[in-house]
Amino acid sequence: MPQTTAIPRDGLGPMDTFTPRPDRFDSAGHDQLIDVRDLQAALPGIHRLRTWAHEALALRPGESAVDIGSGTGSEVLAFAEAVGPTGTAVGVEPDPNLLASADRRAAEAGSNARFHSGDAYGLPFGAGAFDAALCERVFQHLTAPVRAANEIARVLRPGGRAVVVDVDWGTAILHPGDVTVVRQIIDTLAAATTNPRSGRRLPGLLTRAGLVIDDIGSHALIQDREVGAGSLVTRISAMAVARGAITEPQRDRLLADLARGAETGDIHLSVTMFAVLAHKPN
Repeated sequence: MPQTTAIPRDGLGPMDTFTPRPDRFDSAGHDQLIDVRDLQAALPGIHRLRTWAHEALALRPGESAVDIGSGTGSEVLAFAEAVGPTGTAVGVEPDPNLLASADRRAAEAGSNARFHSGDAYGLPFGAGAFDAALCERVFQHLTAPVRAANEIARVLRPGGRAVVVDVDWGTAILHPGDVTVVRQIIDTLAAATTNPRSGRRLPGLLTRAGLVIDDIGSHALIQDREVGAGSLVTRISAMAVARGAITEPQRDRLLADLARGAETGDIHLSVTMFAVLAHKPN
């Protein structure tokens, strides 16, 4: 996996893809949420990262695999195809609306993928149930990531492998803009995320859970330069004003600088994701 990979322009900024999300969503707007997630998942950069994850897990026919935080189920459908009719492909997701969407997608595709309600702290399976596990963009939302890492280790069979992927908001870059204001924006973003530097912690968490690290990759998600501030920076900068970190005039100046940067090409917004491949010793 390349240590740093730029993402081509897509018309939708990857920085928006990794907006901090709540554990639950209101029922209103669920269809829109699902559609937007599917569109964002099609970004070439995310596609490449997921391709690497599937290649690293190297599922074989007859094996069992689980996706923890499976959302609308796209990766579980891919698991089901890889393990075939004799294998098991399962998704675990706490949001009932996303679970319903995943079930519909599996039925429409004629897939044997299955989905269960649950979260990363208490997977509804016995010890050693799976040959492979995927957990993408979950740890940044966890207050007790050690428990989640232990759960991944628990449900893996000896020799089983896991890929855990997450963002590290401490790597966020925002240019142009006053350095002090930019720092306050990034600090506000971190404050709005439960576990904002989860990416750098993944190897240690998995090692502590008894897994052996086999590979670590990183992927720089670079927002489309034509987007300007994008919806994420627009929202977070408003939060920074609300918490008194910056003033409204400073926010206006930052957004104007980013808009001008988008026009001239002098703009850069990015954040780095980390992916860790590990296995459970025999």
